[in-house]
Amino acid sequence: MTGTFKANNPLNTFLLFVYGLVLKMGWFLSPQISTIQKSDGFLFNDILGFVKPFMDHYPISYSIITYLLLFSQAISLNHFMMRRRSLIKPNYLPAMSYLLITSFFLEWNVLSAPLLINTLLIWVWGKMTNLYNNKHVQSSLFNIGMVVAICSFLYFPSIAFLILILFSLLITRAFKASEWIIAIMGIAVTWYFLFAWYFLRDKIYSFSLPGFKISFPIFAQNNEGYAAMIFLLVIAFIGGFFVQSNSGKQIVQVRKSWSLMLLYFIVTLIIPFISLSNNFEYWILATVPAAAFISAVFFYPNKKYVVIILQWLMVGFVIYMQYFKK
Repeated sequence: MTGTFKANNPLNTFLLFVYGLVLKMGWFLSPQISTIQKSDGFLFNDILGFVKPFMDHYPISYSIITYLLLFSQAISLNHFMMRRRSLIKPNYLPAMSYLLITSFFLEWNVLSAPLLINTLLIWVWGKMTNLYNNKHVQSSLFNIGMVVAICSFLYFPSIAFLILILFSLLITRAFKASEWIIAIMGIAVTWYFLFAWYFLRDKIYSFSLPGFKISFPIFAQNNEGYAAMIFLLVIAFIGGFFVQSNSGKQIVQVRKSWSLMLLYFIVTLIIPFISLSNNFEYWILATVPAAAFISAVFFYPNKKYVVIILQWLMVGFVIYMQYFKK
């Protein structure tokens, strides 16, 4: 399959959809009803509260919506990476990698606030990689700030992605205080309108923030889960090595986009440590940058049998977790 998705064939979008369905069939057979967590923001609570009366009667609807979100995120990640020429040649490996690694755990196939946020954060990363020579950088920064604020409405600890915005400015542009202020204003103005809305509806005193809590998150539920997490981290690290080894062939803007992806990865690994709830589903935030680096492992090696063995090893683990371990 890696050979198929390594080509830039429009038919691969359909093949990718089928590939993802096959990978996640085990999770479709045991659909999970979404529940509200302590760290979830008011917007996700409202959305889930609105759809729950209907969807709880048809649990499969949760799986369908979750898969459509995961598939759209895979395509979006692939689109932005190919536009930035992250892997030199156009291909569908980032999308394939994302659908593959998100199939490892049941918790990453449940409708949740972090899953919704991934859709927005992929867009944020794509926009940040375009700051390098953006003629309308101020409007872009303001929009990025607004989107991060909306992410915090869904899952409050995601406000930490402000760090990603500020460091992206350090990486991609010469320091200008006005640009930093505009990015922060994008977040602040969005929250201001929220509070204004609650004030006008005379509900300002009923609003409360979930807050932060420094805690040790749940990494996995069993030894197989820990092994899988370590396995994915090792492969992502190897992917980073391939990216670094081939950085000399890349233009400056591409190297900066990979630096932003690394920073994105680091922030997503920190966020679960400041959540009120110790749920494994929050680690899905890290799957986007992890998939980007893992796609490099499928792209760069010259020995095809290594890539084939690796992919089928990962598919085998997915099958084991879905049909034998659960």
